[in-house]
Amino acid sequence: MLTIRRAGERGAANHGWLQSRHSFSFGDYHDPKHMGFRGLRVINDDRVQPAMGFPTHSHRDMEIVSYVLEGALAHKDSTGNSGVIRPGDVQAMSAGTGIAHSEFNASDKEPVHFLQLWMLPSEQNLVPTYEQKTFADSEKRGRFRLIASPDGAENSVTIHTDIRLYAGLFDCGEHAVFQLKSGRFAWVHVARGAAMFNEQSLEQGDGVAIDGEMEIAVTGARGSEILLFDLA
Repeated sequence: MLTIRRAGERGAANHGWLQSRHSFSFGDYHDPKHMGFRGLRVINDDRVQPAMGFPTHSHRDMEIVSYVLEGALAHKDSTGNSGVIRPGDVQAMSAGTGIAHSEFNASDKEPVHFLQLWMLPSEQNLVPTYEQKTFADSEKRGRFRLIASPDGAENSVTIHTDIRLYAGLFDCGEHAVFQLKSGRFAWVHVARGAAMFNEQSLEQGDGVAIDGEMEIAVTGARGSEILLFDLA
């Protein structure tokens, strides 16, 4: 079964310095029908104005991945890690027993557009960890490239949950098929552009929950960037 969640159906927040769309309930947006999907809890599509950002705040018992689409995002946390992530970079943070961090637009001229992804951990009270890796466009072109996994397979970043996260870039006509194993579920999120998904037309910001389907077929329709979550 395929369940499409259109971009325009998502929750919305406009704080002036931040414009955000929420695929699932988050902050002041609450919808009991959209509290997450399997172990995937949050997909926030955030746009932050130049030199603005999230001041230091705390998390615990959550696996958090940041994925930049445009611009640059600066990060600093209580474990001593700091850095800047740009398109192609993937940042994974395991909040575990507790971590405080800040996220700011690294530019004082250009906005930053990024996705913040939260996943429920397989265990609670883990030691907080931080990891950042870069994946070239060529690794994602016309295919799904593993970028986060519980075992760090294929040089992906490590997340402490039974979820495998893939990213793909598809120009018009580029096609890929992903095979789900029996008993697994998936969520597909169109981060940019447009694509055909199992004969359904998807636009930027659309998401699809996949339950009981074994094959996921994607064809690029207009320069698309797609995230695929393989879920327990």
